[in-house]
Amino acid sequence: MAEQPLAGRTVVDLTTALAGPYATLVLGGLGARVIKVENPRTGGDSSRGNSPYLGKDGLGLRRVHPDDMSVSMLLRGRNKESVTLDLKHPEGRGVLADLVRHADVLVENYSAGVTDRLGIGPAAMLAVNPRLVYTSISGFGAQGGPAKAMDTIVQALSGIMATAGEEGDDPVRNGLPVGDLVAPLFAVIGTLAALVQADRTGAGQHVDVSMLGALTSLVACEPFDAYAAVGLAQRTGSFVPRLAPFGLFEAADGWLALCGPTDRFAEGVFRAMGEPALATDPRFATRDARVANAAVLHKLIGEWAAGRRRAEAVALLVGNGVPAAEVREPAEAVRDPLVRARHEVVALTHPAHGATADISGTGVPIVFSGAEVGFDRPAPALGEHNDAVYGDLLGYSGDRLASLRADGVV
Repeated sequence: MAEQPLAGRTVVDLTTALAGPYATLVLGGLGARVIKVENPRTGGDSSRGNSPYLGKDGLGLRRVHPDDMSVSMLLRGRNKESVTLDLKHPEGRGVLADLVRHADVLVENYSAGVTDRLGIGPAAMLAVNPRLVYTSISGFGAQGGPAKAMDTIVQALSGIMATAGEEGDDPVRNGLPVGDLVAPLFAVIGTLAALVQADRTGAGQHVDVSMLGALTSLVACEPFDAYAAVGLAQRTGSFVPRLAPFGLFEAADGWLALCGPTDRFAEGVFRAMGEPALATDPRFATRDARVANAAVLHKLIGEWAAGRRRAEAVALLVGNGVPAAEVREPAEAVRDPLVRARHEVVALTHPAHGATADISGTGVPIVFSGAEVGFDRPAPALGEHNDAVYGDLLGYSGDRLASLRADGVV
């Protein structure tokens, strides 16, 4: 087996829901040992209560059997060990400190200020382990913000809801929880950078990532404010007129996407349509001319596409060198043989009952030439690894563990 990039690194995972667990999922997929700390008083990570559930009877909207597991947890819990620990119990903080002494990284996604109130904030944990990389993911950053942060709140504040649809349309919420997914990617980048620095200097630090900042920074990658200043529409629906021909077109049996912003690509579109002379038409001969006549151009392409089956239209476009593809439903997209072969999307299985339904989950979408990554261990049951972590890693005796259980600490 090839070396894993983060082999030998230990992550203490205090996260719940999606943003935090996705960050630690990636770290686990890269080879880190991830110890997921869950609250025994609340049933652990809130994702354990997300419908639907997978069990021996397949998929269902309700938990029927005790070992039915939420699909959310099946996905986000892979390559993680679960221990239970009540961080509000005075002894719980001492147990966490013992874990931190063995860790390289701690990741948490509590609301700003909560970890300090619990006595487990960055300063406290770095005092225990000065080399620790303490990564926080929150709605607005460590200083706090104006509201409780959920993905839809972050989308609303980031401006992204006003970038899709047509001018004058209602705001459009992105169906993919991009606020919850972008922040953890930046958190992983920050964590790995801080680990490299800690290896060089011997000093850990606090890595602070906000969901709002991460998503808004991506919105700022497209200069929507500049578009508005020069009179370009910010919301252009299915088309991008300033890059014409560019957008979505409806064929006889479905939708397709094409991108032809350059002269070469536009000429390919015209050849695919059987109208090569359009390349010398003054309305379409240059990029600026195509932009000025985008509505007419897109109408011509739409009429051409409407008279053909989608596969035929895409084949003609691709055959003439135009970036084009069918518009897929998610269930079809995640079963693409290419992404499956690269393990960028993988099948999810129940830890006890296997593949009782055909469901998909994220893989590690990075292929290394000299390392192995991915998910080879299913999501754990709540507290499944208490003995292995508290006994084997921390060296707690059987009597100590029994006392902690009796006192409700674990």
